[in-house]
Amino acid sequence: MTDAANLLLGALRDAVGTANVLAHGEVDLSAWEQDWRRRSHGKALAVVRPGSTAEVADVVRICAAHQQASGVSIVPQGGNTGLVVGSVPDTSGTQIVLSTQRMQAIRALDPANLTVTVEAGCILQNLQQHCQAAGFLFPLSLAAEGSCSIGGNLGTNAGGTQVVRYGNTRDLCLGLEVVTARGEVWHGLSGLRKDNTGYNLRNLFIGSEGTLGVMTAATMKVVPMPLAQLTAWAAVPSLDHALALLALAQRQLAAGLSGFEVMGQFALSLVAQHFPQQNVPLYQATPWCVLLENSDHQSQAHAREGFERLLETALEQGVVSDAVVAENLGQAQQLWQIRERIPLAQSSEGLNVKHDISVPISRIPEFVRVTDAQLQAAIPGVRLVNFGHLGDGNLHYNVQCPEGQDGATFLDQQETAINSIVFESVRRFDGSISAEHGIGSLKVDKLPQYQSPVALDMMRAIKRALDPTNLFNPGRVVRV
Repeated sequence: MTDAANLLLGALRDAVGTANVLAHGEVDLSAWEQDWRRRSHGKALAVVRPGSTAEVADVVRICAAHQQASGVSIVPQGGNTGLVVGSVPDTSGTQIVLSTQRMQAIRALDPANLTVTVEAGCILQNLQQHCQAAGFLFPLSLAAEGSCSIGGNLGTNAGGTQVVRYGNTRDLCLGLEVVTARGEVWHGLSGLRKDNTGYNLRNLFIGSEGTLGVMTAATMKVVPMPLAQLTAWAAVPSLDHALALLALAQRQLAAGLSGFEVMGQFALSLVAQHFPQQNVPLYQATPWCVLLENSDHQSQAHAREGFERLLETALEQGVVSDAVVAENLGQAQQLWQIRERIPLAQSSEGLNVKHDISVPISRIPEFVRVTDAQLQAAIPGVRLVNFGHLGDGNLHYNVQCPEGQDGATFLDQQETAINSIVFESVRRFDGSISAEHGIGSLKVDKLPQYQSPVALDMMRAIKRALDPTNLFNPGRVVRV
């Protein structure tokens, strides 16, 4: 380790305590250095775990002061559950991973203002449970909620299964507390729903993946806990029929429709294969299944009546071929577990090429038909794992190697070609190559091909203005 690095680590230990500076070579840092999908393994100089916003500011100021001598930069990290390699260090051995895992406090719940103020390291599930105990719903819900953090959710503008009603994380955020590249603290935790005093700084940081500043706390919206949340599982003959069911649900349930997920037959077959204890209904006789959630603020009876009326209409019109409604919370949780276990089942099946894309909802059936055909023509026997949030136009359009082939070899030989086919199809259908996972380092070199030069110039200008020395997460989202 160089003298400059030793001086830097000494200053960081003075700021946050020796126990909270975990240096490479002294401690196993693999939990912080390897991404969730195990596609990338970096090498950090150290992991630093500040316990407060003031300590985060100290860490940033120290790193900024030592940047020229040591070449240090900062990678903010929450639960490290990201899917685009945006929160792990590179291989240089010069980066500090700034972990927010000690900053888990839920500072305040304001029932009248319908807000909760929470620190960036708070685990999403802990926030959900805290709000529920007080009679409120924090409506962000995703498969990684037991380990992902609010800061990471904000950094990637996470979506999840209830976007159709409540929006992405950005839509749930009313205020932020952020440490800037100069080590200053922006105290923007206002819970105001109306504030037109200049530029919307909050939205600059949300979705910036730690490249503009370190978010240390946020004020988020909550809603009164619905009196009933019912779940239904429906078999549909095609994606066109799924789209027709979505239109029916939007008309009949209106704001009560809080979840609308679509899952392809092969995706569900992987769950049945790798989680045999999981009873997957209806999938063997239909190419697609839909998972719907109805949240009702009147009564359980009112919710069930609306759901049954919707499904009766859908069956009469041939939109749905069969359906089941969960009789209790346990059954509902089992149905949601099936959806949430698709990524785990796919991982158990072997390495694969993941895509997190969005296209206009009306064009999803055609997009899938066209892109499926192109991939199957290019790679005979390729298996397509299609599932996602049809209600907001976001598909996890994943590609598994032909049966019997080695996944690692498949990725090495075919990933570039697969990405080109999928991304070009997304472009033709006026979509986005990243709907909710972000850009990170995995897609940073692809972004210039699928984002306008004007937009990229504005992004680079924002990065240079807020982080002129490229201290925060360099090489992620946009290169400067």
